[in-house]
Amino acid sequence: MTDSSMRLPAEWEPQAGVVVAWPHAGTDWAERLEAVEASYVALVGAIARFGVAVVCVADAAIRERAKARLAAGKANLGNVRFVELAYDDTWLRDSGPITLTDGKQFVINDFRFTGWGGKFDASRDDLLIEGLVEHGVFNPHAHHHRIDFALEGGAIDADGRGTILTTWRCLHLRHPGLTRERIGATLREKLAAVRVLWLDHGFLEGDDTDAHIDTLARFAPNDTILFQSCPDRDDAHHDELERMRAELATLRTLDGKAYTLHALPWAQPIIDEGRRLAASYANYLVINGAVLVPAYGDPADAGAARIIGAAHPGREVVPIPCRPLIWQNGSLHCLTMQLPQGVLA
Repeated sequence: MTDSSMRLPAEWEPQAGVVVAWPHAGTDWAERLEAVEASYVALVGAIARFGVAVVCVADAAIRERAKARLAAGKANLGNVRFVELAYDDTWLRDSGPITLTDGKQFVINDFRFTGWGGKFDASRDDLLIEGLVEHGVFNPHAHHHRIDFALEGGAIDADGRGTILTTWRCLHLRHPGLTRERIGATLREKLAAVRVLWLDHGFLEGDDTDAHIDTLARFAPNDTILFQSCPDRDDAHHDELERMRAELATLRTLDGKAYTLHALPWAQPIIDEGRRLAASYANYLVINGAVLVPAYGDPADAGAARIIGAAHPGREVVPIPCRPLIWQNGSLHCLTMQLPQGVLA
């Protein structure tokens, strides 16, 4: 379904907008909906300052509630497009479209979404992309490509030049009967990539995605990789993230050069109801003109924002309160999926 001119753009390339799904009482956010909605107001408001926010809502009542909350937060509603459709959860990074483009044509890749390997019901989420297509969200010339292969958007990161970064743990658990070579070949074919770089180390407590790359390491412009570090030798994450750092140091660009590596600081442990939450600074989002960075109410927030901002020069750095979000094991990148320039109707 793809030709040699198609590619998966890097996140820092021009975007048409960002798609999210609004939390409501019928989702797992019900218990802490007010706090989570406040984070969404900040997130969607920031997106709408710089471009279009496509906001999925389950019904008309939720649409009006979201609109009212965004208006109260002084969001630019002129840049917010609401789409009414059903969804199980709001992690659009994983159930949303992975879009290829040659600059004029678009392929909306619709991989199977299994609720992170069957951990949660995902029957409606697996139909979300089809729903967006049916609602006319995309350019009518964009090709909707359903793919019978389980893949979540948070499991991969792209540099826009044909390199995909991912973790073996996640992809192996999704496809235990397939070899690394077979999975890699599928990723190259479906994502129009020339190579796949695998990490065998890296994890976060409280992460139920099986080590999604977007919580661990991210490509940035100029052959740079930002990664989550843990300098605390007494922390359970230290050894594994140090092994990941060593793996990253061995990776080479297509030109055979070492990547420039920048370690992201480590937030102090956040414990909620006896459970440690996954507070990763690697889970930031790049949009047109800005980079949205997680803020957890930790002293490390400022340092993380500075490093992420420096790696994405020319963009405003906008902190988003994410402490309420990690209660459900994800942060702001997990909630969002960027759409390349030109793909929206």
